[in-house]
Amino acid sequence: MNQTLLIIDDSKAIRTQVMQIFADGRIFAKILQAADGIEGFKLLVNNDVDIILCDIEMPGIDGLKFLAMLQSREDLREKPVIMLTSHNDLGTKVRGLESGASDYITKPFEPEEMVARVQVHMQIKTLQDELRRSNQLLLELAQTDPLTRLCNRRHLYEKLEVELNRCFRGTNPIALIMADIDHFKRVNDQFGHQVGDEVLIKVADLLQEQLRTYDLAARYGGEEFCLVLPETDLEAACEVAERVRQRAEQMTFAAPMEDFTLTMSFGIAAYDGTSEGSIDEIIGVADDALYEAKNAGRNQVKDKEISA
Repeated sequence: MNQTLLIIDDSKAIRTQVMQIFADGRIFAKILQAADGIEGFKLLVNNDVDIILCDIEMPGIDGLKFLAMLQSREDLREKPVIMLTSHNDLGTKVRGLESGASDYITKPFEPEEMVARVQVHMQIKTLQDELRRSNQLLLELAQTDPLTRLCNRRHLYEKLEVELNRCFRGTNPIALIMADIDHFKRVNDQFGHQVGDEVLIKVADLLQEQLRTYDLAARYGGEEFCLVLPETDLEAACEVAERVRQRAEQMTFAAPMEDFTLTMSFGIAAYDGTSEGSIDEIIGVADDALYEAKNAGRNQVKDKEISA
C-alpha cells in the first residue's frame, strides 16, 4: 500500500505515539506530522494524503478551523478526518462531526481502537474513490464519441450554450467551424469502413492538435466535425480553418491508401458578442457556409456573417 497519513497535534508526545502505532508500515507507507492547523494544511496541499488525524484543541488554527479550511477547497473536502479530543462531552464531538469530521477518538486512546477506526475509514475512502472514478468514466462516455474520442453532439450543444452566453455577457467574439471530409463515401466504398474509421480518427487527432486547450472539437455526425473557438473573431477562425485544411491535404496514409489525398471543406460563422446568439443560428450559418464551400468545388474555406 502506498498510502499517506497526516497527524496534526500540538503535542509532540501524541504525534510520536501515533507514529509508533503505524510504524510497521502495514497501512501507511508515509506518515507526515504537523504541530498546528496551518502547518498541517500546507502539508495537505503539497502531498497526496489519504487520511488525517487532527487534534481539536490547538493554539492558533485549531481542529474546527482546520476543518473549515478543508471545506473551502473542493479538492480537499472529501479527505477523511478523524478528530482527536481529550474531552468526552457530546457537544464537542457533534461540532466536529457537523464541521466535516468523519469520526473522533478520545484521548487517551487505545492503539487497537485507533487502528480499527483508521482501517474502517480507509476502506470507506477506497469505495468512495472507486465510485468517483466510475462516475467520471460514465460522464466521459456520455460526452464522448466512442470512435474519435472527440466530444459528441450532445456535449457540443451543452458547451456551445455556455460559451454563447459568456460571449454575450462579456461582449467577446466566438466562432464556430463546420468541417467535412470531401468525398468520404468514396473512402468507405473503395477501401472499406475499417479504413474509413482510421481516417476519421486521424482527422480527429489533427483537429485536436490544432486547437487551444479551451477550444472544443466535436464529431457532429458521420464525417462532419464542429469546432468551437471562444474569444475568436471571424478572421482568426478563417486562419485556423485554412491551417487545418492545409494540414489535412498533407496527410499521408499507409497502404492501401498510400496514394490517397484527403481534402476537407470548411464553413465558418461567428458572433462578435454585441448581440445575443442562439445555437441553431450559429450552426445554421456555419452549415450554410460549408454548403457554399462544397458547391464551389470543395477543399476550401467559406465564411458567412450572422445578421444582427
